[in-house]
Amino acid sequence: MSFWTKLENSVEKRNSLLCVGLDPHPGRLPDGYSDVASFMKAIVEQTADIACVFKPNIAFYEALGPAGWTVLQEVLSAIPDDVPVLLDAKRSDITSTADAYARGGFEALGADAMTVNPYLGQDGVQPFLAHRDKGVFLLCKTSNPGAGAIQDWMQHGEPLYQHVADLARQWAGDQQIGLVIGATYPETMAEVREQHPDIWFLVPGVGAQGGDLEALLSAGLRSDGSGLIVSASRSIIYAQDPRQAAIELRDAINAQRTRMGQGARTSLRQSRIRRLAAALYEVGCVQLGDFVLHSGAHSPIYVDLRRLVNNPRVLELAASEYQRLLAGLDYARIAAIPYAGLPIGTAVSLLTRDPLIYPRREAKSYGTRRAIEGEYQAGERVVLLDDLISSGGSKLEAAEPLQQAGLVVEDVVVLIDREQGGAQDLAAHGMRLHAACTLREIVAALVELGKLDAQTAETVEQYLNGAS
Repeated sequence: MSFWTKLENSVEKRNSLLCVGLDPHPGRLPDGYSDVASFMKAIVEQTADIACVFKPNIAFYEALGPAGWTVLQEVLSAIPDDVPVLLDAKRSDITSTADAYARGGFEALGADAMTVNPYLGQDGVQPFLAHRDKGVFLLCKTSNPGAGAIQDWMQHGEPLYQHVADLARQWAGDQQIGLVIGATYPETMAEVREQHPDIWFLVPGVGAQGGDLEALLSAGLRSDGSGLIVSASRSIIYAQDPRQAAIELRDAINAQRTRMGQGARTSLRQSRIRRLAAALYEVGCVQLGDFVLHSGAHSPIYVDLRRLVNNPRVLELAASEYQRLLAGLDYARIAAIPYAGLPIGTAVSLLTRDPLIYPRREAKSYGTRRAIEGEYQAGERVVLLDDLISSGGSKLEAAEPLQQAGLVVEDVVVLIDREQGGAQDLAAHGMRLHAACTLREIVAALVELGKLDAQTAETVEQYLNGAS
């Protein structure tokens, strides 16, 4: 029986997506146990009818010294045959060494699956996949705080974790493969699930690491309510009553699965907006208070995307949202509107590799005296890019010199639509508005994230209703 069949049978038999991590931390032996082996075997006995998978992390047994290997084998022998064992080893190396790692985990220890590091590329992963009846979970987006320094690195707008997910499917060929995605990154999970609807996720980071169970399940479960293994270790094995802790977590998972069956799934769009709202709020691009606008009116909310230039990480996140909007449009160049739109347009151009032009606010009285900076040809289609839109006046004004130069302007992209008539103004002049989100969606996301209390949200909503 393959690991994947064994896993599905275990999930169905136990009605559980809970994975119990068998990770005995050094020097932490609960009262009543004389050694690590008896402790771990007791956990197995108490949770074998609840856990769909047991996941020992090999590091905690190696830390025991020469006796650790024997302890691990003793613990593995106590696991019932119908519960798959996922060895958390994160192995990988050049082909010959990777082959030895695979034989050690799959043959010497008898594990049903292993976690594998993709950093060395396909030849470091293939020896594990060569054991076709075994399972491989490739590290994709790990739960540790520093993961983003490497795993969020982008090329052409694609983060490394997404590239790893795509490669995993290619490397597996006609086999199944799993991905490790931390519970602390539900937005990432939603992204990967959108692109890979059938793949299994191993999800660490619930419990001691503080992952949001509802958020991760909403983002990561497949449409059939499965496809995701929630791993917990310390919060279960060191609980006062490990069995009860396992039951409570399994039941909480199943309750959310039921709610999702009733239509509670978080969409990829919602996940993206939440991530964007949190980032913009964090760097002060969205502020709450009493602000006097250019029109003289008072507003309880102010959006200042000029601050993005001080925050390259958030600027890159915003640029990736523009990239999504542009993907479905037909154009030759991007035309960014000074001033707020210009640095954003530059960031977008670096992601998309599209040439950038921009209409000057005032033509130079010297030199080339150009009204439009950058090279272009009359008749080309350009997309007008800006930070946000209220009414459409400033967009129409910026489009005018482009159109006079013979360029075709039919599409406008912005990050935020304030829903104050901009789309209608543009439509009246034959232009289409494309926005990553609305200001109402940003406000709703901040409420969900606990950044905005209900009373303030109501004040903002009343303002938006009056302004729209």
